[in-house]
Amino acid sequence: MEATGKSISLSVEDYLAGELVSRERHEYLGGVVYAMAGATEMHNLISLNLAFALRNHLRAGGGKVYVADVKLRLEISREDIFYYPDVMVVCDPRDTDPGFKQFPKVLVEVLSPQTEATDRREKFLSYIQIPTLEEYILVAQDRSEVTVFRRADKWRPEILHLPEEQLRVKSLGFAVSLDLIYEGVKV
Repeated sequence: MEATGKSISLSVEDYLAGELVSRERHEYLGGVVYAMAGATEMHNLISLNLAFALRNHLRAGGGKVYVADVKLRLEISREDIFYYPDVMVVCDPRDTDPGFKQFPKVLVEVLSPQTEATDRREKFLSYIQIPTLEEYILVAQDRSEVTVFRRADKWRPEILHLPEEQLRVKSLGFAVSLDLIYEGVKV
């Protein structure tokens, strides 16, 4: 998702109330609200391919998969932050709020030329501060490339390129080929 450049300052309560009735989604960074642009077809297909595979894997229990419209709430340096990850897996029973989640195990962002720098820097630095996060995955939409960062590997990147390579989400005991992630997408 891309920020459109429009921003206004709101309290957390006003932001959450506004998101319930807004036709647009907005990310919230310490009182500043950023309108999000729509996703491309490729972006949507990649997100759904990965979310469906994860959902099928977790069907018997062990976690819930959310796509795009569920907020992630963080607090960094006493600032409230709300993002909309493209795919989020939550396994923590403390995550009971229907409007946002706070204890994700896995986060996925699908990269676009407009969001790649933010997803690789700002969101990476924010996300790795979440105590329950085990893996952060970046999926390029304009090329066959998946990067996975794992807490267990001290957040060092593992980069995959080949269609037959497997993205392994070790914290969930899950694997999926890049071929399946990019099914229906021309890269």
